[in-house]
Amino acid sequence: MFRNSRYNTEVCKLVFPGLMLLFLAFSCSNRQESVKKLPIYGSREAIEKTDENDKTLTDTLYHSIGDFSFVDQDSSQITPETFKNKIYVTDFFFTTCPSICPKMTAQMIRVYEKYKNNPRVKILSHTIDPTHDTVQVLREYARNLGVSSDTWHFVTGNKEDLFQMGRKNYMVAVVEDENAEGGFFHGGHFLLIDANKHIRGIYDGTDPLDVSELLEDIPILLEEMGDKNEENKNIDL
Repeated sequence: MFRNSRYNTEVCKLVFPGLMLLFLAFSCSNRQESVKKLPIYGSREAIEKTDENDKTLTDTLYHSIGDFSFVDQDSSQITPETFKNKIYVTDFFFTTCPSICPKMTAQMIRVYEKYKNNPRVKILSHTIDPTHDTVQVLREYARNLGVSSDTWHFVTGNKEDLFQMGRKNYMVAVVEDENAEGGFFHGGHFLLIDANKHIRGIYDGTDPLDVSELLEDIPILLEEMGDKNEENKNIDL
């Protein structure tokens, strides 16, 4: 055994670096594969288009948020342009809600506190009781929460438009029901929307663990958005 010790040492000198390179390559590969990719929610449709060489390509058309125009607590017009090149978290509520809304608000404040200084992250809360939740009421509501419209927009508008935004665009249940607490029933979901108006995450806004996942997903989406902006810059060049 000792006669071969020098030989074994030489073999180790040759083999060990190679093993280390394989280990590092395997580790890097696993790290790349483990990076979380956020899905795109909603319906999708395969469409055909022609490139510059007249070659037919198949692309996917994903569900996206439609146009809207509402007014926030500062009487500012809020439209998709408000969120251009940004991502936002959205939900539906009403200020007199006695059931899930207080829990949702407490969890949304977590999002606000973490990202209030990031200009690429916004929050959009739609009232489903616009008769009561006027601009003045929403302003007082935001003031009591201690939040700024620079980040968090509470919006009101035409009731039918608000309901349609929930049902058709964000896929959130919104129902006026005299038997429900407060006269309305609505889903308690938070939705994460990307800069392309796609839904990239759906979370239970009453569940702290689900909202913690949302807080972890936002940087992933911001990084993805940054990568796409960089690609667009290179294309422009």
